[in-house]
Amino acid sequence: MRRTLADGREVFVKSGPVSPLFTSEAAGLRWLGPIAVPVVSADERHIAVEWVEPEPPTAAAAERFGRDLAATHARGAQAFGADWPGFIGPLPMDNTPAPDWPSFYASQRVLPFVRQAGLDPAPFERALDRCHDAPAEPPARIHGDLWNGNVLWSGGRGVLIDAAAHGGHRETDLAMLALFGAPHLDRILAAYQEVSPLADGWRDRVPLHQLHPLAVHVVLFGGGYRESLVSAVTRLL
Repeated sequence: MRRTLADGREVFVKSGPVSPLFTSEAAGLRWLGPIAVPVVSADERHIAVEWVEPEPPTAAAAERFGRDLAATHARGAQAFGADWPGFIGPLPMDNTPAPDWPSFYASQRVLPFVRQAGLDPAPFERALDRCHDAPAEPPARIHGDLWNGNVLWSGGRGVLIDAAAHGGHRETDLAMLALFGAPHLDRILAAYQEVSPLADGWRDRVPLHQLHPLAVHVVLFGGGYRESLVSAVTRLL
């Protein structure tokens, strides 16, 4: 909810039962840096961030966001994972640092949620072999849950909220933006590529990077997303 502090600053506050979710989100937002909404305070009962006055997204703002996102990814991470507990929405994620992306993505991102969804992991294990098709890259500093609703447009730029931040593959953030659609996505991608060109074949790997968020959505919201998840894994086999 929106609140005004004693010093006149306006903030947005989320609160709930005692949980490391709030401190995890705060750690991720701070780690992402200037592209993310500033954290005012956080503990295991709440997180308060600066209020961002929304405005309609423009093509120019989308291009700036693409460049800002590329710069954020390029800041990198020490490993795949993070030094704080992981969450995506209310669901815990294993952020234990790992040295390589294929094993991290399979064992700490996709397969745990496939199993929670009650799905046969065998086809996903075969599809995840495609992780080795991607050229090896150092861990990027990613948002981790970058659907359009977690980008606020204000002041001629995109601002990140609700982070599930960790060291990951930079294509993951871009695939998540594409999953549910983002305004001026073509302009975002073009500006991103100007700053940090993507490896050949990245478009073919989009379904691979979408396995994780789709599996999370099946766990959170049920069978309505199951068809999309099965379609994504089938495209990879």
